[in-house]
Amino acid sequence: MSRKHQKKKTDIPDRWLDYTAVGRRLQGTRFIAFKVPLKQALTRMLPRSSVFGPWELLDAVSRDRQELGLIIDLTFTSRYYDLQDLPASLMFVKIFTAGHQVPSDGTILSFKRAVNNFLRDNQDNDKLIGVHCTHGLNRTGYLICRYLIDVDGMDPAEAVKLFNSSRGHAIERQNYLKDLHRGPKRSNEGMEELEQEPMRGQAMSKPTPTPPPTCLAAASYRCFPPNVSPLLLPLRDRPNPGLPPPPLFQPYQWGGTPPQGDWTRPPRPETNRFRPFPPSGPAWSPPYGPPESRRWPAPQPHLQYSPSWAAGEEDWTPPGGRHSSREGWRQNGPKF
Repeated sequence: MSRKHQKKKTDIPDRWLDYTAVGRRLQGTRFIAFKVPLKQALTRMLPRSSVFGPWELLDAVSRDRQELGLIIDLTFTSRYYDLQDLPASLMFVKIFTAGHQVPSDGTILSFKRAVNNFLRDNQDNDKLIGVHCTHGLNRTGYLICRYLIDVDGMDPAEAVKLFNSSRGHAIERQNYLKDLHRGPKRSNEGMEELEQEPMRGQAMSKPTPTPPPTCLAAASYRCFPPNVSPLLLPLRDRPNPGLPPPPLFQPYQWGGTPPQGDWTRPPRPETNRFRPFPPSGPAWSPPYGPPESRRWPAPQPHLQYSPSWAAGEEDWTPPGGRHSSREGWRQNGPKF
């Protein structure tokens, strides 16, 4: 299964980190393009310098002494952020736009209606209209250029050049560029109508950033970089969501006195086969010896060399043995 089909709701978009967060305002217009801002749940594993959310978007626009009033979301999903993540000072319009294909006439008309309605309600200020898709490039660039060509009457080549220089990245889809340069203009009929009422953000304050989870090597807990699915990791490296990581160390706790049992008593010599009795006790005897009534006699000493043999004595009787002589041993052998 390809990586594309394994995309989960906790992953950041592909190639999202390859594009700059916010472009510049298109000169002579109210448009500004940027990549999709991500909610905190998606960016908590990223380094602080790579985080880009709704509040970072406001900070980037305000650094150029601009004010953002409307966000038009062209992504084909709702998983990147919610109204609860948008500041209350922003209005929001969602237009589901499929990628890789030229937007339909209905999608183009919906975009024109959202822009025209905002410009009509904000004639007394200079608030900007922020437009984004996943990377803030292809779908965003096409619809902004289409509006400039169809409504403002701008030359297609000039509109594309203006967008590319302001965004900092050039439109990549050749089918989008071909339709902008050679395709027919779309009708503006019905553009004055209000298709959907803009919604206001619900976040009143900037959320406190949460640090990423710390890797505890001693606790056998592993951290994973972003965009890495656990399904692509070996079994030993996959996290176990059912069990929390154990603490780094177990603190010592004082307990009560252990119960008095056999394991706390001193060893018993009478039941220990491998230790003799203490010096004050009886003499040690083999554990598997015969009873006292069946004691075997002590073994007789072995024959040893005697000086009588060297002296030439004929008769010699070993201690506890039968009578024998050296001459009889010489004549009859060991059987004598």
